[in-house]
Amino acid sequence: MPTPEPRLARSEALHQQVARNIRNDIDSGVLRDGEVLPTTRELADRWGVSGFTISEAMRLLISEGRVVSKSRSKRVVHAPDQSKRIEIRPMSPQVLMIGGYAGSGKTELGRILARETGWPILDKDTLTRPVVEAALEVMGLSPNDRESEDYLRLMRPREYESLMAATNENVLCGNSAIVAAPFIAEFKDRAWLERVQASFAEKKAATTFVWVYCDPMTMHAYIRHRGAARDAAKLADWSGYLGRIDVDFRPEVPHALVTNCTSSAPLQTQARELLGRILGREGGRS
Repeated sequence: MPTPEPRLARSEALHQQVARNIRNDIDSGVLRDGEVLPTTRELADRWGVSGFTISEAMRLLISEGRVVSKSRSKRVVHAPDQSKRIEIRPMSPQVLMIGGYAGSGKTELGRILARETGWPILDKDTLTRPVVEAALEVMGLSPNDRESEDYLRLMRPREYESLMAATNENVLCGNSAIVAAPFIAEFKDRAWLERVQASFAEKKAATTFVWVYCDPMTMHAYIRHRGAARDAAKLADWSGYLGRIDVDFRPEVPHALVTNCTSSAPLQTQARELLGRILGREGGRS
């Protein structure tokens, strides 16, 4: 497998990659209606691309109506529907467990689904990161460590234990939940998947496993852009990281596949299609 360049590649798709990530941030609520976007130069520096590429990305987003140009130097997010309160109450709780590799877009998908339904989003990093980082420092390790044997043996199981406990708490209250985490080891373990499904079924809840696929080039672009310290080891040896994962992996049980590549349908479109299938199986909304 060729080693991706340290900058966005495939020049013909550069503006589409940037536009897709900004579109996802708008649809998931990270970028708010009326928010002024950074200047072309600032965005170019953040993404490691030319000003022309940013201008082309903005042109695309403006044509879609997601961005409004107030002047040559001022562009504003246009998402008036963000203020609408949506709440879907299915007849029985729905648990959507979203997995994917770093930079695949699983958290963005989870946020979009949460905005479409009003269901709580339980993201592993959001729920556990402060405690995990503090614990790693107490152990004499880097708070950004996500690779060492000590982290994998001592901390990672507790993260997932906390995540599943929070999910169970919601289900017991009759709430649906959107659960986002890598789930790499878990989605490889058929016995674990079947136990989780059976456990929620006992509580009258239906489980949908979702895998978010993203090509290595797009993953690299997003990870580099977000600049999270926990990703430093991956970026420092990207080819080595790719050699340790199976990009074409899929869960061991029936699941929904969402693709977050440059040429794929927008995440919001795929999220709505996924909800349509889930609610259709249930027989409608209550």
